[in-house]
Amino acid sequence: MAAAFRKRLNRGRIKRRVFFLLLVLLILFNSGNIARFFYPFPYRDTIFFYANKYHVDPFLLVAIMKTESNFNSRAVSDRGARGLMQIMPETGQWIARQIGEPAISMEKLLDPETSIKLGAWYIADLGKEFNGDIVLVLAAYNGGLGNVKDWLDRKNLSGGEEKIDEIPFPETRLYVRKVLLHQHIYHYLY
Repeated sequence: MAAAFRKRLNRGRIKRRVFFLLLVLLILFNSGNIARFFYPFPYRDTIFFYANKYHVDPFLLVAIMKTESNFNSRAVSDRGARGLMQIMPETGQWIARQIGEPAISMEKLLDPETSIKLGAWYIADLGKEFNGDIVLVLAAYNGGLGNVKDWLDRKNLSGGEEKIDEIPFPETRLYVRKVLLHQHIYHYLY
């Protein structure tokens, strides 16, 4: 009787091990699909169009959208930033003037194409302002252009990925790290 019990127990262990091995193999072979579930790429054509038009990394744009709004085009922050790229209304108006567009309504900032277009142009403009230093660009996008210029003038910040810890605002430090992480993940997945 003990031998029969051990035999059934061993069969159960073997079945569990085979099941576990098959599960691990399934996850490994489909890990890209699982990761893509958590890192979707909506608005891909629009992102690539404006990334190309304004010479911005499309994976940076999608990483910003994931971090800012998690792709909720109707998102409105406590401070009033709106849409996929979480653009402040005043900033949206300024960008519209810079690119020769008519004034933009608050509702228009919730339009995905408008948000992506304005955000891509703004990222490109900040890239020119900070000689392509992505840390400074992201810090300015989140913490404000004036703040980043002030930090640079006071020598509180020098830029570059190794200098993220120098960013005086903890929220902006975390934001820059998150966007860069998301950008790397999107590069890998897509």
